[in-house]
Amino acid sequence: MSHLGTKQTKELSHIVKDVHFDEIFSSDLKRAIDSAHIIWGSSRIIIQDKRLRECNYGDFTLFKTSKLRELMIPHINDSFPNGESYFEVEKRIRSFLVDLKINYPEKKVAVVSHQAPQLALEVIIEGKTWEQAIKEDWRIMHPKAWKPGWSFILEDY
Repeated sequence: MSHLGTKQTKELSHIVKDVHFDEIFSSDLKRAIDSAHIIWGSSRIIIQDKRLRECNYGDFTLFKTSKLRELMIPHINDSFPNGESYFEVEKRIRSFLVDLKINYPEKKVAVVSHQAPQLALEVIIEGKTWEQAIKEDWRIMHPKAWKPGWSFILEDY
C-alpha cells in the first residue's frame, strides 16, 4: 500500500471508529487486508473472501490506471485477455451478497474491497448499468479525489 493509501485508510479509521459492525469482510488481497487491519486493528476478526478481489485484469494488470479506464467499458461483458470481465466480478459479488443475506440477516457488515467490486455493488443494489457506474465513478470523474467509504442497504436487489 502506498503512503497516500495508508494515510487515507487511517483517515477512514477515524470516521468509522464509533460505528458498530457485526462482521468485517475483506478481499483476501494484501492491500485490502492491510487496510482492514489499519482501520480496526488486531482486535477484530477480519473474514477474508476471495470473491471481494479486484477484477482480474489479466494481461493488463500492470497497466496504468489511465490506460485501464479506456478499457473498462469494452470489458463489461468480454474478459480482459487472460483475465475476467466486469460481469464476472458482478457474479462473484452477487454470490457474496446471497451468502450475506442467508448467513448474516439483519447484521451490519463492513466490506473492504476494491474498485470493481464497489462498482458491482452499485450495479446490483442501486440498479445502475455498468456503463453508468463506470462513467459516474468518482475515481474517473475526479482522479485525484478520495471518497472515504460507501454505505449500501442490502434488501431485495
